[in-house]
Amino acid sequence: MATHDTGVVIVGAGLAGLAAALHLHRAGVPCTVLEGSDDVGGRVRTDVVDGFRLDRGFQILNPAYPAIRRLVDVDALRLGRFWRAIRVADDDRLSLLGHPLDAPKALRDIAARRYLSAKDLAALAALSARVAAGPARAIVHGEDRSTAEELRKAGVSERALETVFRPFLSGVFLEPELATSGRFFQLVWRSFLRSAPSLPALGMGELPRQLARRLPSGSVRTNTPVDQVRPGLVRTAGGDTWRARAVVVATDGTTASRLLDGIAEPAWNGVTTWYFTPPAAPLREPVIVVDARGGPVVNTTVLSEVCPSYAPAGRVLVSASALSSLPDAEVRAALGRLYRTDASRWPLLQRYEIAHGLPVMRPPHEIRRPVGLGDGLYVCGDHRDTSSLQGALASGGRTARAVSAGLAPTGAR
Repeated sequence: MATHDTGVVIVGAGLAGLAAALHLHRAGVPCTVLEGSDDVGGRVRTDVVDGFRLDRGFQILNPAYPAIRRLVDVDALRLGRFWRAIRVADDDRLSLLGHPLDAPKALRDIAARRYLSAKDLAALAALSARVAAGPARAIVHGEDRSTAEELRKAGVSERALETVFRPFLSGVFLEPELATSGRFFQLVWRSFLRSAPSLPALGMGELPRQLARRLPSGSVRTNTPVDQVRPGLVRTAGGDTWRARAVVVATDGTTASRLLDGIAEPAWNGVTTWYFTPPAAPLREPVIVVDARGGPVVNTTVLSEVCPSYAPAGRVLVSASALSSLPDAEVRAALGRLYRTDASRWPLLQRYEIAHGLPVMRPPHEIRRPVGLGDGLYVCGDHRDTSSLQGALASGGRTARAVSAGLAPTGAR
């Protein structure tokens, strides 16, 4: 057991903790990050299995997120990009709907008005113009209602809601009712309009690893779980004591509620993701496929078409996600119908059951929750902002600024 002294201790090396550490480092404030697991990233991790890159649960990165632009060298990630479009599968066809600049052939299926009427298209155009052109603060401070209510208010028909938006957004929010904050939906829609969802060539885990590499050597300590936090003091499970002028708890919301008084544990939306390695690509497009009938698989994609580096040369990687755990055979049957092929013998490479995928965001959702708790204690994470990469990174930045202000001499604030 040893005693250490540092300026700031950050508990957790997920995106929020790494963002806070990077902001503090740039401000000249020394800090140490203590991480309980064997690597950085928190819920944003990538495993390499037999040469395949498997993100722990289906995740995507949107380069248009403001915090991504501020903190991340996007070019260094060598992104593979999805089309800003989806394939919508029903009983007799696989329609392509989306941004014609990414997928010009989507114009044919849009014009067929199978799912989106002329009124729906006009409503979406008006919604998109309002969300994209106005300032983000107008969304953040606007009236909040559920996403389903927001879409209805915008003029989207029930048919379009049930066959397109509910299947697609269920996989984004990890809940089928579209009860998630409409403010958050508008922020996500705004980002989709501005940039295509993407995947780093080395997997989503490369995002936190890039942030960690920008910190001074030795400032991140993995395999160091923390079991007690008090003002100016952190104790690790191994018995070490860290003394600091400020302590930041940058863990998931459940862990934060255990370490800090007054922090309520969030409710969670979960997801299960399967990775299959079929002998050939069932679809040669970098696109997400959803089920117009609302089947058990909320989304699937051929990841090796989006990012070839996710699979060894000549191999194929398909992901499928559901909001509950299902028998593998049921997932294969759903994929066979969605891709119009026989998937019954597709080899299963890995399955991830993620109970704590995203904190629930019911309206009215407070997007900027307080991060300062007094006595030099702070908290950050997506549970203090929005349940997203942007929320985690932005929360870390807000907390770093609060810490810097709290440590500054009175006259310098």
